[in-house]
Amino acid sequence: MNEDKQPRVVVVGGGTGMPVLLRGLKNLPIDLIAIVTVADDGGSTGRLRDEMAIPAPGDIRNVIAALSDAEPMLVELFQHRFEVGNGLSGHSLGNLLLAAMTSVTGDFYDGIKEISRVLNVKGTIYPISTENLSLHAKMKDGSIVSGESNIPLSNKGIDHVFISPEPVKPFSHAVQAIVEADLVVIGPGSLYTSIMPNLIVPSVQEALEQTKAKIVYVCNLMTQAGETTGYTASDHVEAINRHIGKGIVDAIVVHNEPIKDTIKEKYAEENAEPVIYDTDKLLAFGLEIIEGDIVNKEHPALRHDTDKIAKLLYSLL
Repeated sequence: MNEDKQPRVVVVGGGTGMPVLLRGLKNLPIDLIAIVTVADDGGSTGRLRDEMAIPAPGDIRNVIAALSDAEPMLVELFQHRFEVGNGLSGHSLGNLLLAAMTSVTGDFYDGIKEISRVLNVKGTIYPISTENLSLHAKMKDGSIVSGESNIPLSNKGIDHVFISPEPVKPFSHAVQAIVEADLVVIGPGSLYTSIMPNLIVPSVQEALEQTKAKIVYVCNLMTQAGETTGYTASDHVEAINRHIGKGIVDAIVVHNEPIKDTIKEKYAEENAEPVIYDTDKLLAFGLEIIEGDIVNKEHPALRHDTDKIAKLLYSLL
């Protein structure tokens, strides 16, 4: 690492977990890069994908909002979702702007760049691919479920996920960023539908093997119904190993404080429970375990604390 340049931190993921991480990291003296999944197919995103044949904008939109330093009202407008009205109902303004900018510039990444400039984004955002990708899962009973939003609903237990159409073309800047990183952070987020769609793209695995960066997995706090039901921390890591090979993840970040019973009861209604940290198995994988109190105590739901997790990750540099 050169003395005159800031350490390069690359965060890989999507969904609702990634923005929480990025909001804290954007204020630190680092060169921050977010690599975001484009396999989402629900709601507004799914409709725009079908109608305009563009990569999924939803997760990218949330990352732009998290990294933006624009006026709060402008960010709120960008995230606004139309509730009434014929063709617009359910669409978010940010998704429409990303679709429009892709049309204006002729390129999905150029569209992201232009909107990032307008909204004064701190850091760089790369889609994992600029192709219109679909996610599929082979379930434990041998059946195939297609579509990111359908996979957790089948409740059959996931064996592995894969992407079409093949061969998938990764976005070269994203692959290069991983190779040149000083720290790579994977997660938190839906294991099979937000994290894996990045890791299983060709060339990403090679980049993770080549990089000299420490690769850290931020483990989810709770299991997710239909996706990681009954999973321990080591089950999460084992799933990553099964998809991209053993020995790629160097360390795991886990929350080490008890979770309130009231929160447990709330999540039990959604068939979710706290992820059990089975330390012995994690150590058997050769992982460094990084523990900390990283939960936001003020939030009614269970969420990673933006600043605590950012400081913890920064300390690894």
